[in-house]
Amino acid sequence: MPEGDTVWQAARRLHEALAGKPLTRSDFRVPKYATVDLTGRRVLNTIPRGKHLLTRFEGGLTLHTHLRMEGTWKVFGTGERWRGGPAHQIRAVLGTVDRTAVGYRLQVLELLRTTEEERVVGHLGPDLLGPDWDPGRALANVLADPARELGEALLDQRNLAGIGNVYKSELCFLLGVTPWLPAGALPADRAEKLPGLAKRLLEANRDRPVRQTTGLHRYDLFVYGRAPRPCLRCHTPVRVADQGDGTQERPTYWCPTCQSGPAPAPGSPQRWRDKYPRRTG
Repeated sequence: MPEGDTVWQAARRLHEALAGKPLTRSDFRVPKYATVDLTGRRVLNTIPRGKHLLTRFEGGLTLHTHLRMEGTWKVFGTGERWRGGPAHQIRAVLGTVDRTAVGYRLQVLELLRTTEEERVVGHLGPDLLGPDWDPGRALANVLADPARELGEALLDQRNLAGIGNVYKSELCFLLGVTPWLPAGALPADRAEKLPGLAKRLLEANRDRPVRQTTGLHRYDLFVYGRAPRPCLRCHTPVRVADQGDGTQERPTYWCPTCQSGPAPAPGSPQRWRDKYPRRTG
């Protein structure tokens, strides 16, 4: 699933391509909005809010989209061939005289009045890359349920907005605790570091084409996607298991030596699964 930095990059692409220009093409390929035509309306801006995108048009309309697991916005120049998937996966097309934005596999797409944006994003906690960032409130939200697993608390967008499976795993590694540690058991000194560390990671990656948390030339990430290869610090094999109630795929990576706290036992038939990652770095 795209995380806060990826959504921030998507918002910037859309804003740079469309903002300040009238639409010359408007095509929504979902039944609810199949007859809606925004041609002629000027695009005001596109902003990210956590993992949500809000594209605003003159006349007080906002297009709300969410990329979920596989969604993406691609921007193409005049005459450029669209590349992002087969045509049947296109959900929205917004074109100006010189740029066309094409939304593929958008599982959330709705038009609403700009004055109603809080209805779709008002539940979100402080945005790690937004103007409303409040580290104290974010930490208080994460610790509000002391018995909840830290990884689950970090993924809850009502606590703080922008963290997904990658940053959950990397943050817990950098804090030296497993994602299954109860949030209330997080040592006070590490809890104090959590909000600032999360913000630094996302800010450092919002302008990068490849996400990087290690600061190392050869390796991009400490644990995510690395099972069962050796930990970059201690050389213990990195492990992976699903976290949560099983309704969503949430691969969670950790080092059993560098990170303290509870974790699924190797060989667990329900929660344990080693697999080789797609990346080679």
